[in-house]
Amino acid sequence: MRTNFVKAFAMVICWVGMTTAAFGFSVFSPPPVPNPVLILVGLEPRASGGKQLIRYNYSVFNAGDFPAEMFAAAPSLPPCGANTRASRTWVDIFDQRGKRLYGFCAIGKPADLGNLYFDLDADTIPPSWIYIEMNDRQTNTKYKSNLADTTL
Repeated sequence: MRTNFVKAFAMVICWVGMTTAAFGFSVFSPPPVPNPVLILVGLEPRASGGKQLIRYNYSVFNAGDFPAEMFAAAPSLPPCGANTRASRTWVDIFDQRGKRLYGFCAIGKPADLGNLYFDLDADTIPPSWIYIEMNDRQTNTKYKSNLADTTL
């Protein structure tokens, strides 16, 4: 009886292998890329060019869930200004109404998603909420985050 089970199991494994090879997909495909989960990590007063600013520091909580190849240099894609080795995925920060506040085009690895920020004049009232969009330029896919607060 055990021999029949082993033979049947081996046949099923062979069938799965041949079917996946014939149709070009794998039973063990990578997990889907999630949307980023954005969190405020702190506010930092700073000065630049004689102006007093507040830097709003953010992190993508699930940065480790993004494949490293999303942030590889992509010289075959359009450059970011003079940077001809811009990354495959760009990150833009928007206020809750969709106004772009800042962007990053040279993130080199998923861990760099822990160092996102934008600056505002110290006397400017910040938007209540912000979000990011990660644009994978190779696959033309956008990943939009949750709305994150601008106050601690």
